[in-house]
Amino acid sequence: MSERMLKFVATPQAMPDKRPAAERRRDFDEIYANYAREKAAEQAARCSQCGVPFCQIHCPLHNNIPDWLKLTAEGRLEEAYELSAATNNFPEICGRICPQDRLCEGNCVIEKGFESVTIGSVEKFITDTAWNQGWVQPIKPRRERTESVGIVGAGPAGLAAAEQLRRKGYQVTVYDRYDRVGGLLIYGIPNFKLEKDIVQRRETLLRDSKVKFELNCEVGRDVTMDELRRCHAAVLIAIGVYKARDIAAPGVGVPGIAAALDYLTASNRNGLGDEVADFDSGALNAKGKNVVVIGGGDTAMDCVRTAVRQGAKSVKCLYRRDRANMPGSQREVKHAEEEGVEFVWLAAPQAFLGKDKVSHVRSVRIHLGMPDSTGRQAPQEIPNSHANIPADLVLKALGFDPEDLPTLLKAPDLGVTGWGTLKIDWKSMMTNLDGVFAAGDIVRGASLVVWAVRDGRDAAERIHSYLTAKAAMTQGAAVALAAE
Repeated sequence: MSERMLKFVATPQAMPDKRPAAERRRDFDEIYANYAREKAAEQAARCSQCGVPFCQIHCPLHNNIPDWLKLTAEGRLEEAYELSAATNNFPEICGRICPQDRLCEGNCVIEKGFESVTIGSVEKFITDTAWNQGWVQPIKPRRERTESVGIVGAGPAGLAAAEQLRRKGYQVTVYDRYDRVGGLLIYGIPNFKLEKDIVQRRETLLRDSKVKFELNCEVGRDVTMDELRRCHAAVLIAIGVYKARDIAAPGVGVPGIAAALDYLTASNRNGLGDEVADFDSGALNAKGKNVVVIGGGDTAMDCVRTAVRQGAKSVKCLYRRDRANMPGSQREVKHAEEEGVEFVWLAAPQAFLGKDKVSHVRSVRIHLGMPDSTGRQAPQEIPNSHANIPADLVLKALGFDPEDLPTLLKAPDLGVTGWGTLKIDWKSMMTNLDGVFAAGDIVRGASLVVWAVRDGRDAAERIHSYLTAKAAMTQGAAVALAAE
């Protein structure tokens, strides 16, 4: 083992410099600076190089984390980048937006008194350096294949699959109903977590690698699934889930109550320079308003922190469980608190007040009772504990469900599960339609970007196996016919 490693005893954990909350409240720039080269090497050297790396086990992509940390500590950054990119199509994106405190860093074996290795920040540093040094180059397959693959959805699952298939030489076309490549990476995640040029340079790389994009093209409206199946040897559906979960409460239809993704999309489009009617009119703009966000996941954190930057009068996050049971990243909660967000724990909305426009959220206090079937304590309302919280804008961040997919895609024979997700054979990742595969949130339900990347990579392998077997059968049939 390199004598540069095992420095966690003498070297404290140090994140990259974080801009002061008062400064970052005023803009949408990323809140962390990049590591200096020496500082990245110093923090990477804290890795204990344990025999069973729990960080790697708990990463959905099983990234070779200890190995690229060691290479970074030794100053071998190009090799570190190559190792990182071997298992992850977007390491600089995952380094920015993954909830490392729940995944790799949260499972670091270094004792808590010494704190974990800053894996995400080093991962971001390695790939940002690779871009700056020109090490990231377009794909040049060893040989071109004649078969084409159509991918529906230009989000992380679809883009990861496109890159992997292009590496194998397939002709790849990605279809997306939006006008930009990236899906939620562009329209759902705010700039202070992921600046849009980071996503756009990946798009440029894929275009330079001869991946084709058909944007503003909605399957089921502009092209049918049958047409895609005729045009391509295989089709991958990776459209994600966008249907917002709603609240069954009186007054929920009053103006001033909006879905979280609609709000985030309006903010991101405005930041990209688009004309956004709902933003310009103030309907989806938090400036000068009392904002209440309902939910406790990462989307809720994106909403509260966006509202702060838009100049909201006050921002409250209403969550029916306590902080320990919050599904979102604790690091994001800390950032939000620093920026002035008030968390109202153990509280749930019971009604929305206001005639022409929402004026208050009527909330009720919650007690956590016995664990339910999921193992989590079940929320129970406390009688006579109501409070009215002032609200000019209420954002519902309660998660996402799939739409009616057979109807949306105009593919009535497409099989779905009881949850509305696409039904696949988990071994082949194929749907009930021959040659049609599915991956990402549309299969597993709303999840993390890193899981979408994993699913996209796995789907590319299954598609390759399918097309290889199909080609072998065709060739065998041709040989048999010639022999006759």
